Amino acid sequence: MDEPLVARVGIAPDVALLVQDSAVVGWSLTDPVRYVTTGFAAPDPAPPAPSTRVLFTTCMDLVTTPWLDAVRRRDPAAVSDLRQPDRRLRDQREDRHRADALLALTGGLVEDYGSR
Repeated sequence: MDEPLVARVGIAPDVALLVQDSAVVGWSLTDPVRYVTTGFAAPDPAPPAPSTRVLFTTCMDLVTTPWLDAVRRRDPAAVSDLRQPDRRLRDQREDRHRADALLALTGGLVEDYGSR
């Protein structure tokens, strides 16, 4: 967003609408990792593990357009960057529900683009 926000309007616990120039321009989630889940499953009520928070951030970085384009081209460095969090998610023992949801993202990409 190029201009400062005029307001953040809370509409539900942890959810706010972002307002600029009298128009809703987006929304924000206070703690997105807390709500990571597969399909339509209810989020785990337990707080996310610190390792899940780190892997969530890594996964969100990995699905940005420039990086994802590099993976689709099978750029060796991008594919290597993808395999590292995929392995860490598979090995994580705590917070399995959230790890499995993130693994669905990375695992699908590794399956589609990780082999030559």
